[in-house]
Amino acid sequence: MAFQAESANGSTDQKPFRKQYRLFHATFAQFCYTGAQVAIAGAFINYVTETRVIGGKITTNSTASRFLAGAQGCFTLGRFVGSALMKFVRPRWVFLVYMGGCIIFIIPAITERGNTGMSMLYIVLFFESIIFPTIVALGMRGLGKYSKRGSGFIVAGVAGGAVVPPLLFAASDSLGKPRPLDGYAPTATAMTVPLAFFVAALSYAICVNFVPAYRNVADTFSETEIGITNAHADDAEKQVGKNESPAHLEAVHLDGKT
Repeated sequence: MAFQAESANGSTDQKPFRKQYRLFHATFAQFCYTGAQVAIAGAFINYVTETRVIGGKITTNSTASRFLAGAQGCFTLGRFVGSALMKFVRPRWVFLVYMGGCIIFIIPAITERGNTGMSMLYIVLFFESIIFPTIVALGMRGLGKYSKRGSGFIVAGVAGGAVVPPLLFAASDSLGKPRPLDGYAPTATAMTVPLAFFVAALSYAICVNFVPAYRNVADTFSETEIGITNAHADDAEKQVGKNESPAHLEAVHLDGKT
């Protein structure tokens, strides 16, 4: 990994593993983000049935599940858009904008009802799309010999998906039964739980953009041609082989035998 970092114009951090604070921050952000993402997806149907009342009719679970499929389509669209943007804009900036978008649009999803509130969740899923892989990529930069162990830590952050959803549903249950016709939706109010975890994850996006110890490591890595161009093009032996004809090499070989 150190060789790859050097070839990519990057640098590796030779501190002991216990002092890889950027890695631990990335793991924390992954835990918080993944927990919030899973909580929102898991509560989406409940949210729609509690908040969407059209013409005096409460939205059914089957209809809400179809809306969830549409929201997942927004997630997919966001992944393609984010990937395209990263070809022209630094990934850390795209990460910051997308993370901020999750926070900005989940707030009206808490307060609004009907199609408006549901549309806000659609936008939240759009902005969720690139965050997981971007945290992995940024968090692993500069780890050098710790890359394998570090990637395991960051990916283990998905454990947040087992922690945050129960907190959301516990908060929703504590608020009593929903009254959709009256506009009372405990699940919508409980969306403050993933909001809090989004804010916690935002701390990493801010650091990787504005704290030099984070930003410099992320920016020193650039495109590399490892495995694409001939790594031994400048090798002296290779140069000899290129500059001498086959007949000359055969003559030298025969002279070596005599």
